[in-house]
Amino acid sequence: MLESTLVYQNRWMRVREDKVRRQSGREGIFGVVDKPDFVVVLPIEDEYIYLVEQYRYAVECRCWELPQGSWEGKPNVDPDLLAAGELEEETGLVAGSIQYLGHQYLATGYSSQGYHMYFASELSKTTKKLDDEEEGLISKRFSLKEFESMIVDGTIKDATTVNAYGFAKLKGVVPY
Repeated sequence: MLESTLVYQNRWMRVREDKVRRQSGREGIFGVVDKPDFVVVLPIEDEYIYLVEQYRYAVECRCWELPQGSWEGKPNVDPDLLAAGELEEETGLVAGSIQYLGHQYLATGYSSQGYHMYFASELSKTTKKLDDEEEGLISKRFSLKEFESMIVDGTIKDATTVNAYGFAKLKGVVPY
């Protein structure tokens, strides 16, 4: 990198433009979105999965997805604590068992952000604790068959949700 310029910043992200010299010697630029890593939680029990639906401004529609998020006020929070917190915050569920599955990057072509995946089971109900930004968020339980159909028919369009579920299935964590 020859130089880096901060183009935009708010409490959720930074956008920078990096001037680089390629291997060939030619110069170029990369636009990079820096955001803290987030967590995504697969709350599954008895052949059912819990999803949340909320309005996603960037794509102008309500989307079904797995509980996920970060805490902008605590960008370096332990992902294990974050996973338990996001699950309770968005669904009102507490996991008796929460298993770390792995880490993936969200969009390597333009962002440094990644996410930690967790499998949550032994679920019990408590109260949701939604943030102001989550106004209108609802949670609902679906059978795994219905969930998989929602992926195939395009109802679920969130790549993180699809990836985390596929990752968990490949690891043999989803027992059904």
